[in-house]
This record gives sequence, structure tokens and C-alpha cells, in this order.
Amino acid sequence: MISLQGYNIQFQDQGFIQLKEQLRTGAYSKIFVLVDTNTEQYCLPILQKALMDYELNIISIEAGEAHKNIQTCQIIWTALMNQQADRKSVLLNLGGGVIGDMGGFCASTFKRGMDFIQIPTTLLAQVDASIGGKLGIDFALVKNSIGLFKNPKAVYLLSDFFDTLPQNELYSGFAEIVKHALIEDGRYFSQLLTSSNLANLVWEPIIAHSLSIKKKIVEQDPFEQNIRKSLNFGHTIGHAVESLSWETKLPLLHGEAVAIGMLTESYLSWKLTGLLETDLAQITTYLLRLYPSYDLTNLDPTAILALIRQDKKNEHNQICFTLLKEIGTFKINVHAEDELILEALNYYNQLTQGIKI
Repeated sequence: MISLQGYNIQFQDQGFIQLKEQLRTGAYSKIFVLVDTNTEQYCLPILQKALMDYELNIISIEAGEAHKNIQTCQIIWTALMNQQADRKSVLLNLGGGVIGDMGGFCASTFKRGMDFIQIPTTLLAQVDASIGGKLGIDFALVKNSIGLFKNPKAVYLLSDFFDTLPQNELYSGFAEIVKHALIEDGRYFSQLLTSSNLANLVWEPIIAHSLSIKKKIVEQDPFEQNIRKSLNFGHTIGHAVESLSWETKLPLLHGEAVAIGMLTESYLSWKLTGLLETDLAQITTYLLRLYPSYDLTNLDPTAILALIRQDKKNEHNQICFTLLKEIGTFKINVHAEDELILEALNYYNQLTQGIKI
């Protein structure tokens, strides 16, 4: 268990014994479960079996980042309203990062706030979204541009759900584990270098270590005013590339886009914050081994820059990056000019020339 201010993260709650106790002591008027079309099929039966003594009201939405918008929120709010949810109800968010972000956002704004509990079913959601209380939706192709900070009542992590995931989803989540090591734990990154086949990994200690890094950062800066910006390493370019990929025939998973972001922002780190060229080469080689190459020439570089300018970390009309001083040490609020950002994108293109997904 990891304890944070106001809630706990429970590992391997087999049979959801702690969850059932929490629902009992919460004396909720109604229990709602938010799922998408994937988790409704593969994960909901596991939860329903564990909570067979409880009346569950199911709300199902379409799966995927493309549906993380205000229109889907209206569907959720309408379902809550039609089923007479009140502020003593609770919403269990059963799914990946989209379900957790959007479900928490809808619960926190419905009738000025009802409780919600996160049950992340993907590796990405377990290592990234389970700490920090960031909630929100995408707007105008800008990821998480509408939202708020609000902690859940609890988070329950069960690695059994990973058996329902395709391999690329596991690798997508692993990108956030790599990110945590790169910004805060160089020794751990050295250990990860031996991990390229994820099939046989024991996940609980890996997730726990990654979350301990994020916990330390978030507790020092809960509202992302300072060092919490370090967690955005790889996300400034990554988010822009991810958003634009949705409009192509080859949409990227979040972790795949973050891998591109980490590689290109490591290049910026070499140029701007003193990252050694040997470290850049090590990061580059490792990420290209883990993640399929993507043809960035299919994306308009002007559009990439336009989305980067909308990044929520930017200040005073300047693009702000979190970059690496060395592996395991970061620097926040580093400004980069458009020409250098394009140079970093070209670095990736040159590395992957002739190799496409």
C-alpha cells in the first residue's frame, strides 16, 4: 500500500476485499461504474463477480482518446442524472487513463462533486494516473486542456487486468516507467536497460518503485507550480505528435508518442542542458529498441509547433520544456526556439528513415 494525503493506493486487492469494505463504510446511496467498450467486455466481469452483493449501475462509453471530450462528458452526466445520482453516490472508474481522467472529472463536477474511486486496468494508468489527482479532457486537439485537481477516495491496482491487454498497451505503459527513471533515478534506468521483453516481468515491484518516484515529486508540488513539471518530460513534443496522429491512419498510443517525445527532448537536452552525447545515444538506442518507429514526415511540422505552443506548461508566450541535465536529473522551464524543436524532430526522422510502423 502507498499512502498519500487523503487516500491510499492498494496493491493486489484480490477479491477486492478492501474495496468492498470501503463501499460498505461509505454508505453510498448508489454505486456507478464507468467503463468503455473494451473494459466492459474484459474487465467488468471481474469486478461484478467480486461485487456481486452490490447493485452496480453501469455507464458505458466508446473506448479511445478520441472520445475524451466534452461530448462524452455530457453522456456521462446525462446517465448520472437519469439514474438519479446524488452527492452521496460514488463512481468507480474501471479502465485506462481516459476513463480515470474523464470519470474523475465528471464525478468532481457533477452536482459540485461526488466521490470517485480509480480502478486502473492498464499499466499506463497504474503508473501514471494513479497518483496526483489530475483530471480532465481534451479540447481543440490539446490534451487535458480542460480539467482540475481532485484526489480520488482510493486507488486499487490489480495486475490481473494486464492479462486482458494487447502487448502494445503494455509497452505504452512502460514508457512512463522509463520516464520516471530518466528524470529521477539513473541507477534504475541502468537496470531497465536489460528489460526489452516485458512478457515475464513481475509488475508489482516495478509499479511500486515508479509510483514512489512520482509520489515524492507530487507531494512536494501538488499543483504543478514547480518540480512536478518534471513529470512532463517527453510530453511536450509527445502530446503534440499524439494529437496529430489521431487524424491519420496510424494513431499513436500515448506511451508510443511519449517515447518519441523523450527521444526528441533528449536531443534538446543535449543541445541545451548539458546531457552527454553518450547518454543521448544510450537513451536513443533503448527507446528505438522498445518502440516501433513512426514516420513523423506524415505530420505537418507547423501543426506540431502550433500544438506545442498550446502546452499548459508554457509561460509568457514561451515554450517551456522539462529536459535532462543527466540521466536521473532534470531541469524545468527550459525555453527552446522553433528552429531547434524542428531540428529535434528531424533527428528522429533521420534515425528512423525508411522504417515505418
